[in-house]
Amino acid sequence: MSIVHSCHDVVWQATRSQLFLIDPHTLHLLDVNPAAGRQTGKGAGDDFAAIAPALPRQQFDAALDSGAAVETVLARADGTRYRVSLRLAGVRDGDRNCVLAIADDETAAETLQQAQTRFDTIVSHTPGLVYQFRREPDGRVSYPYLSEGCQALLGMPAAELAADPERFARLVLPDDRQSYLDSMTSSAGTLWSWNWEGRIWIEAWKDVKWINLRATPHVLPGGAVQWEGIMTNITESKLEQMEVRASRARLAELTAHIEKVKEQERTRIAREIHDDLGGNLTAIKMALAMLAARLPDGDAVLAEKAAYVDELADRTIDAVHRITLDLRPSILDFGLVAALEWQVEEFAVQAGLACRFQTNEKDVELDSDQATALFRIVQEALTNIAKHAHASSVTVRLHSTRRHVDVKITDNGRGIRAADRTKAGSFGLRGMAERARALGGTLNLSHAPGGGTVVAIRIRRAGDEGLEAATIRPAITKQDVP
Repeated sequence: MSIVHSCHDVVWQATRSQLFLIDPHTLHLLDVNPAAGRQTGKGAGDDFAAIAPALPRQQFDAALDSGAAVETVLARADGTRYRVSLRLAGVRDGDRNCVLAIADDETAAETLQQAQTRFDTIVSHTPGLVYQFRREPDGRVSYPYLSEGCQALLGMPAAELAADPERFARLVLPDDRQSYLDSMTSSAGTLWSWNWEGRIWIEAWKDVKWINLRATPHVLPGGAVQWEGIMTNITESKLEQMEVRASRARLAELTAHIEKVKEQERTRIAREIHDDLGGNLTAIKMALAMLAARLPDGDAVLAEKAAYVDELADRTIDAVHRITLDLRPSILDFGLVAALEWQVEEFAVQAGLACRFQTNEKDVELDSDQATALFRIVQEALTNIAKHAHASSVTVRLHSTRRHVDVKITDNGRGIRAADRTKAGSFGLRGMAERARALGGTLNLSHAPGGGTVVAIRIRRAGDEGLEAATIRPAITKQDVP
């Protein structure tokens, strides 16, 4: 078989080296490979001497005889020159003798080496494992490339993982393994970025680490999918995140307890004020009435004094009644629906606004703590409307289902701005959110159609599992979506 034919079959098309097949007598080109054609712009029939003007015939023959590489320059298609390492060898192409010239661009090699050096430097300073991961159509996996960060991250040399690529999946804890495999399958199917985090067991240190895996997929010829990406150790940040969540949960629990104790104390104080002060004031009024009836006729001064004291007692009774209602409206004893309906009517009178209350149930069964907390949220929302909204109408809607209780307070005011939610001292919204959190519910703020604000509270009924975490969610606008 001809050497040149073998060269054609194996490397002629794909090699980066520039290959020239030359007539040894005329130095005319018989053929060039794609790499040589792109650089020199020459082809069959052209003169090799024009491509290698710095290589006279005598030096050409000497290089061919010795087989040693020579340093020379070749001319590009645009007339510029570039340095190459040139090796000449005699070959046969069919029934004729030829010279095969192999030129390697030293500039390209140096550039490639510099790029490789930069890449190695970047990888060595990258905090994590830089890798290539390949999955064949039959499910086999491999790691074409693993950086030296493998040892620091996984506790094993890169060569060890490359020899047993299935080992990484075995390192993933059983509880997290399915999500790892599912995320890989999803990324391969959609060719979207593979982003996964989970726990792995590091045998070398007998310890568990949290890692984050981010990689970009592409399909290779033959149907295999290959990812290029990086794995990083996120154990410290994950533990901090878990501690923050636990701290928030403890804070929410403490807040809920404080609110519960506060409501209990309000109830106790309201009851004592009602029973003690209310009873005493009633007795005083009765005694005043008896004394006024026994006043001497015609004593206008005493009669005026008695009327004043009687009026003062009435005002005090009214104040006691108002304070008692503020502390804990007794209407709550008749259920949430009755309490909200009363509150909306009271708010309409006090604020001078057009207010409506709507409900799909005549009675909603909630335990006392839930009903009180939900009532307080509505109270705070109405107070905020009165202070800041500049609204002319308000609607409160109560909707009850088997699992949830939803309340929406809608006004037609100026609307809530992002700055209103984050300004210092904005404890009203935070308090509402904390109460909703304590109920295992959500509190959403959004823009009302046509202007204004919608405050939406959803809570799960007591005893329902899987309580949702409460947050103040932003108004539903594109610019506010992260």
